[in-house]
Amino acid sequence: MLLAATVAAFIAVEAGLFVSGAAYVFTNFVFSGTRMTWLLVLGVFMLITWLANSWADSDASKGKQYLGLILYVIAEAIIFTPMLLFAAVKADDPFVIEKAGIVTIGLFLGITATVFLTKSDFTWLGPILAIGGFAALGFIVASALFGFTLGNVFAFVMVAFAGTAILYQTSNVLHRFRTDQHVAAALALFASVALLFWYILRIFSSRR
Repeated sequence: MLLAATVAAFIAVEAGLFVSGAAYVFTNFVFSGTRMTWLLVLGVFMLITWLANSWADSDASKGKQYLGLILYVIAEAIIFTPMLLFAAVKADDPFVIEKAGIVTIGLFLGITATVFLTKSDFTWLGPILAIGGFAALGFIVASALFGFTLGNVFAFVMVAFAGTAILYQTSNVLHRFRTDQHVAAALALFASVALLFWYILRIFSSRR
């Protein structure tokens, strides 16, 4: 229920950013800057992610845990605005965002059902995901520094990576998380779902 509420909050914040015009200001900032601009945005986002996770995992008050979750949702909504604007303006399909969202939800439900029905423990995927995450980050940083484009092959690989992350996080929720760690669980799952949506939308938005 908290994960569903988090997704709804993400949509609401995203809508607010576009209605207020802040989405266009941020997108102009990203695209009018140098190659280092996106790296700066990515670095700030990673810092906020670390802070939000540390608050959500904290044994402090529930208020602080929810504050971490809210902070992360806002950060995700902001960083998503250029991708959503690009999809809305450049893609040939006017319903590309909706279609990407439906595919994302379908994949998430399928992967989650696999974990809950089989009761399998997929936490052994943690080290593999850590190595894959660092490799993906390296490619992203290199593309920003040297100006080459990460094509659809990379996007498909990242879709597989995000699906694996959902498998791992759902298994953690089932086998490792305490029942009072629902905020941290929702944040972890939402992060994986957002990553999956990002790259599915990127594939659907491609003119090729």
